[in-house]
Amino acid sequence: MANATLTRGRPTGARGAAGRRRSVRSGDNIAGWLFMAPALVLITLFVLLPILMALWVSITAWNGQGSPFTSSVEVVGLENYIKLFTEEGLARQDFMTSLRNNAYYVLVVVPLQTALALGLAMVVNARMLKGKTFFRTAFYFPSVTSSVAISVVFLFIFANAGVVNNLLGFFGIQGPAWFSDPRGVLHLLLSGIGLVDIDNPPAALTQSGPFGLSWWEWLSGPSVAMCAIIVLNVWTTSGTFMLMFLAALQNVPVTLEEAALLDGANRWQRFRNVTLPALRSTMFLVLTLGVIGTWQVFDQIYVMSQGNPAKTTLSPAYLSYRTAFRDFDYGSGAAISFVLFLIIVVFTLVQRLLLREREGRS
Repeated sequence: MANATLTRGRPTGARGAAGRRRSVRSGDNIAGWLFMAPALVLITLFVLLPILMALWVSITAWNGQGSPFTSSVEVVGLENYIKLFTEEGLARQDFMTSLRNNAYYVLVVVPLQTALALGLAMVVNARMLKGKTFFRTAFYFPSVTSSVAISVVFLFIFANAGVVNNLLGFFGIQGPAWFSDPRGVLHLLLSGIGLVDIDNPPAALTQSGPFGLSWWEWLSGPSVAMCAIIVLNVWTTSGTFMLMFLAALQNVPVTLEEAALLDGANRWQRFRNVTLPALRSTMFLVLTLGVIGTWQVFDQIYVMSQGNPAKTTLSPAYLSYRTAFRDFDYGSGAAISFVLFLIIVVFTLVQRLLLREREGRS
């Protein structure tokens, strides 16, 4: 006779072991949820709940008086979103102007800060470089300095009689009035080579373009004032991304580079075929963080220009703040912030898809 009694074809000993395993797993699940509970509570209270409250505000006409959840607050539905894209008026014009400004800001800052960060990482990762600790600290220092303090310093540097204009004057170049010059650099470039006249643009370009702005306004390029903010952002963010690239470079197997060197590859070929493929995931991280940070630019705009001159440094984040806290139109301000959130998500997903496509080809 068998030692274990069979019940439905399974020994009672095996059933007992399976029950103990389920009990252990259940205990682990409970312990896991208990450890996660504080973080989940904090995230719910301080992240998820405020987002849902802001989403509700974006479909109301709340003016900041009282609570937005009372019956006296008018619910306007998607009207705050519609007037940003379709209704003629100042709201749409300002929002489209801010998108144009920020789009040029992203197109210039992200490539420059990524290239500079990668270059600095390769410099401090060089085997023959002495004083690596000093250079790493020096390159990273602007990233940990208060952005407000650096913005104030840059106001003095780019003043009419500041360091930059004095340096340009030393070479016989008259520097512009940086924070009072609304002209676009593409307009200035085309005017400098004689293709267009800024004061009399081509009639075809003055026609109404997408979302109420003329093609001439869309093709202006970043303004002279925005260029100063671009220099500030590139200088202050490259250090952080340098550390990311440096960590990735130190994980690249030395044997790969040595094998490429033995195969006769020059420095550019080793960088292109060995180093860059190994940095793909880090490159995606840097580009994603760069895009998110540049679309959310606010503090430099607030300190240095507040959207001036002629709204050429106006950004969606600053416009959201100004609409809500200065114009007391909290519904439109919240709507702008959610449109900005959607833009950031779309750009992140596009970058992810492009990276996945390249990984599949490689």
